[in-house]
Amino acid sequence: MSSLAQRALKIHEKLLEAFGEPIWRNPLPPVDELVSTILSQNTNDANRDRAFHALRAKFATWEAVRDANAEEVVAAIRPAGLANQKGPRIQQVLRQITEERGSLDLSFLKDLPLEEARSWLTKFNGVGPKTAAIVLCFSLGRPAFPVDTHIYRVSGRIGLRPEAMTVEQAHPHLEALFPPETYYAAHLNLIRLGREVCHARKPKCPNCPIRKLCDFGKQNRG
Repeated sequence: MSSLAQRALKIHEKLLEAFGEPIWRNPLPPVDELVSTILSQNTNDANRDRAFHALRAKFATWEAVRDANAEEVVAAIRPAGLANQKGPRIQQVLRQITEERGSLDLSFLKDLPLEEARSWLTKFNGVGPKTAAIVLCFSLGRPAFPVDTHIYRVSGRIGLRPEAMTVEQAHPHLEALFPPETYYAAHLNLIRLGREVCHARKPKCPNCPIRKLCDFGKQNRG
């Protein structure tokens, strides 16, 4: 194990001590998670959930969403923002899944080799590495490590990745750094660290549970 991987594991262990074993909301079925994650792009969790629940209240099935008038879908998901982009994108993904698979069932991804499953998801417009990793990790129990804006920022500040690394490059990099059995908890606890302590503008370094393991924290002792 490299020294950086050892540090990543220590960070994971320290965050478990500080925050405990995180429990995400009840896992959604894969298609639900896919739509929810598309809705989450460029918005917060509350707006994502409002839009998702409005969509499910309006349409009884994903087939109904797929086949609906575009304006109705856009109107339902308005709380998530960028509805004019996300509505057609969701419908197009649902149509493409149906064309390829014959139905809106993604359970087959559980049995595909991981990289094949990832490639299958990311070929759809609007489904990037983060969205694919969330579906794989949280709905299908596959060892994928989603990198959101918090994790990307925090991992750079801590020194777990090169500053110049892109978000896309950070996915395989952090997957290689953390042991697969830690992905679920490490992902959620790093997000919590980013939201509660390691803020973008004014990080609360004195309150940080991993300060001694953080490049930025060691340089900023005030």
